[in-house]
Amino acid sequence: MQLHAADLARDCDRIALAGARRARSLMATSSDEYLETAISPGHARTRRAITRIAQADTAAIHYWSATRLARAIRQKQIGCAELLAAFLSRIEKHNPRLTAIVDLDLAGARKQAEAADAALARDSAVGPLHGIPMTVKDSVDVAGLASTWGFGELKNNRPAKSAQVVEALTEAGAIVFGKTNVPLGLLSWETFNDVFGTTNNPWDVTCSPGGSSGGAAAALAAGLSALELGSDSAGSSRGPAHYCGIYAHKPTYGVVSIEGQSLPGVGSVPDIMVLGPMARSAEDLAVALDVMAGPDEAKAAAWRVTLPRSRLTKLSEFKVAIMSEHDGYDVDREVQARLDELGGFLSRRGAHVSSQARPEIDFDAAHRLCLNLICASAAGAIPEPYWTQLTRMARLTAARVDSELTSVIRGYTQSHREWIRNDQVRRQLQTTWGSFFRDYDVLLTPVAATAALPHDQSSRIDRFRKIVVNGKRVPATDQWFWAGLPAAAYLPATIAPIGFTSAGLPVGVQIIGPQYSDHTCLSFAHLLEQEYHSFVPPPGWN
Repeated sequence: MQLHAADLARDCDRIALAGARRARSLMATSSDEYLETAISPGHARTRRAITRIAQADTAAIHYWSATRLARAIRQKQIGCAELLAAFLSRIEKHNPRLTAIVDLDLAGARKQAEAADAALARDSAVGPLHGIPMTVKDSVDVAGLASTWGFGELKNNRPAKSAQVVEALTEAGAIVFGKTNVPLGLLSWETFNDVFGTTNNPWDVTCSPGGSSGGAAAALAAGLSALELGSDSAGSSRGPAHYCGIYAHKPTYGVVSIEGQSLPGVGSVPDIMVLGPMARSAEDLAVALDVMAGPDEAKAAAWRVTLPRSRLTKLSEFKVAIMSEHDGYDVDREVQARLDELGGFLSRRGAHVSSQARPEIDFDAAHRLCLNLICASAAGAIPEPYWTQLTRMARLTAARVDSELTSVIRGYTQSHREWIRNDQVRRQLQTTWGSFFRDYDVLLTPVAATAALPHDQSSRIDRFRKIVVNGKRVPATDQWFWAGLPAAAYLPATIAPIGFTSAGLPVGVQIIGPQYSDHTCLSFAHLLEQEYHSFVPPPGWN
């Protein structure tokens, strides 16, 4: 439903009549009361009004955006060491129920925070993330912290050097104090492993936070960290953002260096995989992306990354296509309903909205291509015993028609000649997407088939699990269809929260844009954050 200025004014007046002190208390602490409003039919306007009042005025400091915290630090309203201590206190209290953060560098972080305070006392120039406590996904190297990828044999793997993008964040002033949990080998949307255990979703601890950046999303949603660095190829940061009600950005491939996310002795994944920011605010994503964007160290002597800013500053200026379903890949009716409501809101705001416009793509073939290329990019990391099994399966399935399973097997085992041919198909796919984005600025889609799902550890690999969508059991990998839409073609995609299911679980939207138009996606998400729906703290974590 559309929120007009008059609606907001009425809701503000209603709250004011209850007394300013009561209103401040409600907004700051009562997520449970908020949730009752959020999921009650007919209260969408009040829900969004209360959300924005809470965020703008009195939300607890651990739920502030990183950019708001950075401003408070620069204005000396809060100290860096003080802020770090506040997050560490919350971790001590709440992390045992979540298992979101799995390694800490307390001494190093406190030393950095004290140095950051000293720099402010000297009135030294500071970076955009000065003093911001943040965490990093387990698989991304941080000097001295564990990088296990969920493997027991790597529990003592502590790299001596941080990933290039981590160094960029710390140079901008961020204080990296911990690592967040992942599934085994980053191979699942269910975050659990034998090293650290299971990560729970702060909205419902019986549910998954998604994966493979599940610990990252849970930490942000529960207010245990101010900013996070995740990775993504098949939705590894986008799915968890949707499940946990936060923001995430999958950059255009190649915009952010992936050096420093690799299994020991294997090297970085050479295709599709990206590193990107996760946060409680779209503004945080944009600031972090600007810090992170840059070439690999070997290329930095010759070129720079300068992403164009969005030329669109109002929702009414956007041309928006919405694709809420696709035959063969069911989407939960409530997820579709949230997208439909968003489409109606955008129309009333003056945006040009089409629910029929599509790129001229065979989406099923594009999905199989994406699976093929993702698996090809990971083939170098497959241990020899598994490789032998895969090559045997490839021979057995050689004559079968195209399917998800054959695409995966062929992806892992294809020859370089076959990969070159598939890459050429990808180039044609990119051209078709480019033609579509000459007419539309963004494409909105579901992030996944459902909201957060109950824990299911029947397999460590999604392919061998089932999920229930609209009462029907389907393969868990059906979720990958939506994640794969922008991935194979190297397109940017931003995830933003847009509402809740009737059970009170968050629902996000995937905002896909043209290659290198990352800031167009981020600008659209920021406008939604200001005018439609923004991060809401899950109940029970104050």
